[in-house]
Amino acid sequence: MSELIYIASPYSHGAENVRRDRFDDVCEYAGHLMKLGHVVYSPIAHSHSIAMKVGLPTDWDYWKTCDHAMITRSTSLMVLMLPGWDESEGVKAEVQMAQALGIPVDYESMEMEA
Repeated sequence: MSELIYIASPYSHGAENVRRDRFDDVCEYAGHLMKLGHVVYSPIAHSHSIAMKVGLPTDWDYWKTCDHAMITRSTSLMVLMLPGWDESEGVKAEVQMAQALGIPVDYESMEMEA
């Protein structure tokens, strides 16, 4: 079975432009990892467009069940340290879920190496 990296990153914010910037940043980072041959799942990159298209909530409370299901299938969790990551309720909960399951947690910035 392939390794699956779950990318945790902040998303929820009162300003739509901040949510959009966070979406754009995590898409860029996920794409970078995919180009390097990694299999990744980002709840933001994979779900933002769907949420916007059909009017789903953008808060952690709505997404936690789906995110937990994906974390249980992941081999590692990477926290993408975008502005606000250390204050994000969702990121904190995702890290706690991973730790409770014995899944390794790493912290990365947006700096991308080839």
